[in-house]
Amino acid sequence: MKYNIVCDEKLSLLGFGLMRLPLNENGEIDQQQLEEMVEYAINNGVNYFDTAYPYHDGNSEIAIGKVLAQYPRDSFYLATKYPGHQILSTGYNPEEIFEEQLKKCKVEYFDFYLLHNVNDKSIETYLDERWKIIDYFVQQKELGRIKHLGFSTHATLQVLEKFLDLHGDKMEFCQIQLNYLDWTMQQAKEKYELLTKRNIPVWVMEPVRGGRLASLNEESERKLLALRADKSIASWGFEFLKRLDNVKMVLSGMSNIDQMIDNVNTFKNESLITEEEVNLLLEIAETLKKGVPCTKCQYCVEGCPMNLDIPTLLEIYNDLLFYPSSNTSMRIEFMDEEKKPHNCIGCGNCSSICPQNIDIPGSLNELSEMMEKLPSWEQICLEREEAAKKL
Repeated sequence: MKYNIVCDEKLSLLGFGLMRLPLNENGEIDQQQLEEMVEYAINNGVNYFDTAYPYHDGNSEIAIGKVLAQYPRDSFYLATKYPGHQILSTGYNPEEIFEEQLKKCKVEYFDFYLLHNVNDKSIETYLDERWKIIDYFVQQKELGRIKHLGFSTHATLQVLEKFLDLHGDKMEFCQIQLNYLDWTMQQAKEKYELLTKRNIPVWVMEPVRGGRLASLNEESERKLLALRADKSIASWGFEFLKRLDNVKMVLSGMSNIDQMIDNVNTFKNESLITEEEVNLLLEIAETLKKGVPCTKCQYCVEGCPMNLDIPTLLEIYNDLLFYPSSNTSMRIEFMDEEKKPHNCIGCGNCSSICPQNIDIPGSLNELSEMMEKLPSWEQICLEREEAAKKL
């Protein structure tokens, strides 16, 4: 297993993400399978376990707490997150939630603790003086109940930079969505470079895009197998990340023991892929992108009477076409109302000047229809909150 010395700790480069745990026939976490996976992970050098308050409707923290209680406390690193990105009907009480998390996880301290998903909307919650969220967790770190404090984010590059300017001095690491598709699709390259420039270690989530990069089209898989027939398709996503010096932790949401075995084998091999292989992965990423060929030239913005950020809306449109998810759709939900795609009046000024001849009004109308079919972020948060109350 490859390790990094980061935050003065020896961390396995592969971490066990606990958001997509194995389930039994009743849809509940399969505790026995989880125990087998944790045992295999620890026996093969994986020492970092990452959960969060809302994962599995609040049950992930409980499940991993039961398993890790069987191991010496100094044999693993446990990370969880404060849900400031959620819409909580009862307000934001960091002390109440933190104390609950310690009990659920059966620990007296967390090795790593994150502000969960600092994004374009939740940054307002994290900076709100009423809640004093950041102050509270800085204090818990001073008390030794948090060893290392960081944050995760699905924010735009601009919001990430804003948060770093305000509180980057308090953050020891940052967790971002990074893979060979989002390297260009969600400005992951620019986010990685910004964090590296600020000397903030990078933790990676969604290394294979929720499994979408583990199963490619026939032609893409044929090209990869022609290079290395002994490698799984999923492993290429991890290989892309292993070459990035400032990636210190790669979290994989493994759902069964076979995925665990394959990933452990990938990280036991310390050899790096070649530049030719990197370029092939980036070429494959381009073939995976659906939707419209927006180059973000901004010409459309200048002529829009509604002052819509059309390039960003088209970026979200393309992303939702590839993989509908709440992490993508909430980018629109968190926009000011007048900036959302339904405000397009269909005047066609944007299309008439678009160098790519994109039917922008048609795409924005389709984006609005897609949003109507997806559950709202508020609905998701309220359902999670209700489920957590039943625990």
